[in-house]
Amino acid sequence: MRTIYALTSVIALSTGTAALANEALQQMMDDPTQWAIQMGDYSNHRYSELDQINADNVGDLKVAWTFSTGVLRGHEGSPLVIGDTMYVHTPFPNIVYALDLNDNGRIKWRYEPKQDTSVIPVMCCDTVNRGVAFADGKIILHQADTTVVALDANTGEVLWSVKNGDPEKGETNTATVLPVKNKVLVGISGGEFGVRGSVTAYNLETGEREWRAYSMGPDSDTLMDPEKTTMLGKPVGVDSGTATWEGDQWKIGGGTTWGWYSYDPELNLVYYGTGNPSTWNPSQRPGDNRWSMTIMARDPDTGMAKWVYQMTPHDEWDFDGVNEMILTDQEIDGQMRKLLTHFDRNGLAYTLDRESGELLVAEKYDPAVNWTTGVDMDPNSDTYGRPAVVAEYSTSQNGEDENTTGICPAALGTKDQQPSSYSPKTGLFYVPTNHVCMDYEPFRVSYTAGQPYVGATLSMYPAPDSHGGMGNFIAWDNIKGEIKWSIPEQFSVWSGAMATAGDIVFYGTLEGYLKAVRADTGEELYRFKTPSGIIGNVMSYEHGGKQYVAVLSGVGGWAGIGLAAGLTNPNDGLGAVGGYAALSDYTALGGQLTVFTLPD
Repeated sequence: MRTIYALTSVIALSTGTAALANEALQQMMDDPTQWAIQMGDYSNHRYSELDQINADNVGDLKVAWTFSTGVLRGHEGSPLVIGDTMYVHTPFPNIVYALDLNDNGRIKWRYEPKQDTSVIPVMCCDTVNRGVAFADGKIILHQADTTVVALDANTGEVLWSVKNGDPEKGETNTATVLPVKNKVLVGISGGEFGVRGSVTAYNLETGEREWRAYSMGPDSDTLMDPEKTTMLGKPVGVDSGTATWEGDQWKIGGGTTWGWYSYDPELNLVYYGTGNPSTWNPSQRPGDNRWSMTIMARDPDTGMAKWVYQMTPHDEWDFDGVNEMILTDQEIDGQMRKLLTHFDRNGLAYTLDRESGELLVAEKYDPAVNWTTGVDMDPNSDTYGRPAVVAEYSTSQNGEDENTTGICPAALGTKDQQPSSYSPKTGLFYVPTNHVCMDYEPFRVSYTAGQPYVGATLSMYPAPDSHGGMGNFIAWDNIKGEIKWSIPEQFSVWSGAMATAGDIVFYGTLEGYLKAVRADTGEELYRFKTPSGIIGNVMSYEHGGKQYVAVLSGVGGWAGIGLAAGLTNPNDGLGAVGGYAALSDYTALGGQLTVFTLPD
């Protein structure tokens, strides 16, 4: 029998020691009737053990209720359900609603921060926010202007507030946060403005800053031990975060941390990825530009890095490495391994040992990927772990003011932040992908604090010689490194997926459809057109003995920036406006939560 924790009981349990706070959150994540963290659990599985809605009856789904957020532009992330309360967030101005599930979704409280609208022009790719977190009786929100605020989960009262960055320098936020033990971990956005990426830990009770780890800089900034922090089993060496940069370029080096975070309580390690180096013109920053484009494994108590792996040294295409790290325990060659699987923007899907950082698999998860022939997997090679770059598609080798054409994937990657899901029943990963290529012309740019620091002109279009669309939804085998099945989509799949114990997988489309497919074959079982394009993440919960599925719709994000911001120049939106121009024929702006269930 499932246990449902009332919110007041959770708060009572979670007050006091850090151990109790973490234990309470873990209990809620283990309870499938709730959705207590954006990723579903610390492992980023985005999997629901609920099976009342299943492959046999999902075709009967109906809309149970809806809620208008009152805000337009891109709605990423998902609601949380804690006990009998649902927490819904919006894009800028980052309103948070607490809805009473026992009273027809009555608004218990709302929090609407008074942010300066000047932050909007320094948000790279729409005014999105990927959701709130819950811990220790608090709802934690990281606002666009980098204010981190803790709200009383029962009343909405502000308990503490701290500023994590400076929007005048281009530092903003679009991501959720990760509560771990007595801390909350917070990233930063702004790689297109020459900021220096970092992860910061704040005390969950007081908001006091406890540590900050930069993506690049001297060891004292990156929190790396030159002998104990390793990459592919070898020590990184002294000041590895400055050694591959020219001069002081690392100080405006990018490597922002606006993606998803995961946590292994047994190993006590947090995992996340860093973004592109600044600028997008690779000629202005020779070298590997460490530690941009890197998977990081850190101790959440101290921030010290245990291991790192740089996926795209000297990035030439804006292939941010911030996508989710999915943690699984699986068998390889007859041995159980603690694994980390990551679908990178660069079009390669990686499987690593999450304890040691050993690289086990690195394969293309879209056949269109052409900028590399693959990763050197020979541990004895001097280029072990590096991708082999195809000269024809190298913006660095072709040089400044030269338009390199036909690069696949485009800068928004084979997958951007839209999170995958993992089903322990099938052992497969379900991945929303982009099927998009680009032309890329770098040019010289100077740095001015708070001004765009991009240095490239892009245009995007569907992958040639393919199905004509701009997306696929795929099932992936992370051990064999191969696609099991693939569903072509007209536009990029910019919605987060959710697999369930009912043998189905849900995802949304940019046209606005919520879809349900069979987990084993990909056969479509259900679709429903919501009022606006879906870039939110599907979630599920149980209330009153019934299972519900919910998703935010509201077109936007990088793919939908043309619609969201009213842009028409094809090269605007860092090249996305032209590529997705046809999207306006299928959907319009909106901001709505749609909740589904089975008929009585």
